[in-house]
Amino acid sequence: MEDIKRILVVSRMTKCCREAIHYGISLSKKYGAELSVLHIIDAFWLRGWNVPMISGEEEYKKELKRTKEELDKMINVEKKKGMVIKELVREGDPTEEILKVIKEENADLVILLAHEEGRFEHFLFGRGNEALVRKMPCSIMLVKKEPE
Repeated sequence: MEDIKRILVVSRMTKCCREAIHYGISLSKKYGAELSVLHIIDAFWLRGWNVPMISGEEEYKKELKRTKEELDKMINVEKKKGMVIKELVREGDPTEEILKVIKEENADLVILLAHEEGRFEHFLFGRGNEALVRKMPCSIMLVKKEPE
């Protein structure tokens, strides 16, 4: 683990993601590694549907802002203690965006949730872990945390 210099935590902003972020913070401190927290917003369900929606674009912007605020709340405690944490919010296909960020950030370790999401989360985020693990260019840590 001494070779771990850059850690990327992937958050889907569910309650269980806090556990993955906790592991990222802990490992970053232990190994003196840089830490980035990435949240993917996959808003495919807001675009291209032939059903009436109340301003999908406005709702999407609100969701993006809410997500950023929640990320800030979760990691500001550590930032106040002097820890440097890079926050990233991306939109698009989760697998593609995560792989892009891994390359951009030159990540040595990626931390993801291992548990199956509920039906709603599956609809919103898909089952990205299987495809992602097969394409992973670095080490991966899967955090097992059952939904509350």
